[in-house]
Amino acid sequence: MNPLLSRLQPYPFERLRELTRGVTPNAALAPISLGIGEPKHPTPPFIREALAGALDGLASYPATAGEPALREACASWVQRRYGVTLDAATQVLPVNGSREALFALAQTVVDATKPGATVVCPNPFYQIYEGAALLAGAQTVFANSDPARNFAVDWASVDDATWARTQLLYVCSPGNPTGAVMPLGEWQRLFELSDRHGFVIASDECYSEIWFQGEPPLGGLQAAAALGRHDFRRLIAFTSLSKRSNVPGLRSGFVAGDAAILKDFLLYRTYHGAAMGPAVQRASIAAWNDEAHVEANRALYRAKFERVTPMLAAVMDVALPDAGFYLWARVPERVCGGSDTAFARELLAQYNVTVLPGSYLAREAGGSNPGQGRVRMALVAGVDECVEAARRIVSFIQSR
Repeated sequence: MNPLLSRLQPYPFERLRELTRGVTPNAALAPISLGIGEPKHPTPPFIREALAGALDGLASYPATAGEPALREACASWVQRRYGVTLDAATQVLPVNGSREALFALAQTVVDATKPGATVVCPNPFYQIYEGAALLAGAQTVFANSDPARNFAVDWASVDDATWARTQLLYVCSPGNPTGAVMPLGEWQRLFELSDRHGFVIASDECYSEIWFQGEPPLGGLQAAAALGRHDFRRLIAFTSLSKRSNVPGLRSGFVAGDAAILKDFLLYRTYHGAAMGPAVQRASIAAWNDEAHVEANRALYRAKFERVTPMLAAVMDVALPDAGFYLWARVPERVCGGSDTAFARELLAQYNVTVLPGSYLAREAGGSNPGQGRVRMALVAGVDECVEAARRIVSFIQSR
């Protein structure tokens, strides 16, 4: 067996299942899960219809590069959303959801034959980053988010010697789980570091279409163009239809950016067998070409956060995030001693509400685990269900 598999840590939801093993939830209350970030809003009917209407494509092998019409739809969306012009033939590549592409890029980019090959990740983070790095033969370094700076990642905590060994940097904006959006100045610093040390930046932007106030979140391609980096050198942006269009089961997204990197990425994916099915491509074209359903989806999230956030803010340290569909809340010290794991376990037992311990989403770095003492709440269910969950959490905290 591949010895690198032994370096992988259990996934957060495996750890949550182990934590709650033996817990008997309060049967008098219907279960509500805020644990998994799986969109629960209905899939728009026109996407379903486009998928069903393209089933004749099942008789054909798809090209790994995707249909030109899909790449054009993706490039057109980037133009509308970010004001950035892409060459659909060389700077866009469809992928089977951002998750598999985030993993696969590390296998393409990392050269484990070089001593000290390093991948830098934000902390807390999406665990695919870590697994991708380890299975590519690299070591991981984590940069903690700073609650005092709206959970901005402290990239300055990574020293020059580490940056010199870095081959790949994962960024996530809007962040999972914090919802923080990277400003232009932060992007400029990362681009300067990439120019100096030659590492690739993988920009995970799958939460970009859920925001609550002000301007839409700045994207990596948009930041690069604003700084005159129109070739998007050493930058690959990842996005997905899962959250934007409520189709997590469709497994559809795309990557865009540096044409030279995408050429090698396409070669890797051709051998990896990562072509998107024709019916999924047709449904994806329909989804990328429509914004009305995205605006309606965003309005649903806004309604939930407008009602739930004030309720929880009255009893916890939590605030409306910049974007995304998570609340990143600190457990009060008087409740379960401020322990995120004890809080999650007792809340499930007494009020039948599931939340994810924040420490499961982070690693110890710089002497601390930045997720410790926090919980992530995914407001993915309907408005009434999320409000009911918030009422139970308030009752739980007030009863302690």
